Amino acid sequence: MKSVRQVAEMQAYTEAATSGLYAKQSGLVGKYDNVRKLWEDESTRIFLRPHLERLIDRRVSQMQRVRIMDLGCGSADGFELLTGIRRRDADLQDFEITLLNPAVLGRYHGVDLNEELIQQAQYLYGDYGKLTFSQADFSQGLPLAPEQRPYDLYFTSYGTCSHFTDDASLIRLLAEIAARTRDYCLIVCDWLGRYSYEWQTLWSNDLTQNHTMDYVVSYIYDKEERERRRDELQHLQLRLMTRQEAEALVQEAGRRAGVPIRQLGFFDRSVLTGRHMDTAEYNPHAPPLRQAVNSLHEPNVRTDLGLLEFDYVPKPGFEFVNDYFEHLQMCWNMLVAYVEELMLKYDESTQQYRSPPTPIPASYPQPLQEMMQRMRRVVEGTAWLGYGLPRENIIEPQLGFALRHLVVHLQQGFGCAHGLVGLFEVDKSEQKGTLG
Repeated sequence: MKSVRQVAEMQAYTEAATSGLYAKQSGLVGKYDNVRKLWEDESTRIFLRPHLERLIDRRVSQMQRVRIMDLGCGSADGFELLTGIRRRDADLQDFEITLLNPAVLGRYHGVDLNEELIQQAQYLYGDYGKLTFSQADFSQGLPLAPEQRPYDLYFTSYGTCSHFTDDASLIRLLAEIAARTRDYCLIVCDWLGRYSYEWQTLWSNDLTQNHTMDYVVSYIYDKEERERRRDELQHLQLRLMTRQEAEALVQEAGRRAGVPIRQLGFFDRSVLTGRHMDTAEYNPHAPPLRQAVNSLHEPNVRTDLGLLEFDYVPKPGFEFVNDYFEHLQMCWNMLVAYVEELMLKYDESTQQYRSPPTPIPASYPQPLQEMMQRMRRVVEGTAWLGYGLPRENIIEPQLGFALRHLVVHLQQGFGCAHGLVGLFEVDKSEQKGTLG
């Protein structure tokens, strides 16, 4: 029998799936908007790439292919994310460099509690022989029969691990993964960050108690539709996590399994562009930055860059978090203002600046200096083109990528974003070598 929590989760995602707004569309709105595709997925790929590359090289050297279990697969979003990772950034001569290509992928198995999302995944990928899907509740343990071969990568995404509001269930799952591992595996855990600016009103420094939030999947609707549907929306209790809590939880799982689960790194994803920045439902000071960034990447749309600049409002009692966000805000706003200045001063007819742009101080953080220099080259190299709307289709998207670079390289991996992603490994080959 399903628990009240499980029923609520299934109803919430069923509602979202049947709304049509969970469909794989792109643009300014919807689940698969520009930020999702070009910021969130790509930032995660940047974080995972070196570790997945090592796993693939390891398996290939053993004449094996990589097996992946996606826990909370939804409509196979994890498959799309993982197969989009490139071995390296392609140069002008290359067409595509895919890391997880068909030659090295042995099997992808997606597991989800929601039947509608599994059906959607099967509809999209049912013809791919290496992809299989099943409905299962992995909060009750690893959905792997004793006779089944274990996987090489156990992957979660977009807050899946925050559905474990109690530590015991997730510790059990991770311990079972570690115990079932033959020689080596990677584990990707994805939680909601405790200190995301989008839910600043919920921040808490008390780490002695699990901190949860009443999460509403309301972001897929515009403001008027959200208000109209307010009484119909389902609510979820989701865990908010810090790096310190995640480290303790994973360490305990390894202790129970009798197998060390080694931490490889943490990453804050969607620091200022989480879904609820635009709804401001959990922070009245949250600016709609996701909407503005979506506009930067939308073809043929000119963005008011003033919408990207924001004023961070600190919360007393959280000095470390406040210092981080205020530093990030200063860097973010400075980059936006600099691009505004470049476009204002650049004369397309003479292909020169009407007056010299402000010099870039050497005291600025290195990522900010690099992106300011890059954006100056972008403006100088493309603003004069005339055809193809260079501001809308070249300069603004490049500003989006520059802001993404800034956020990725200034993030701390402490839980200061919509998503806190942790990457871990289980390496039993080292144990065997030690014993030998």
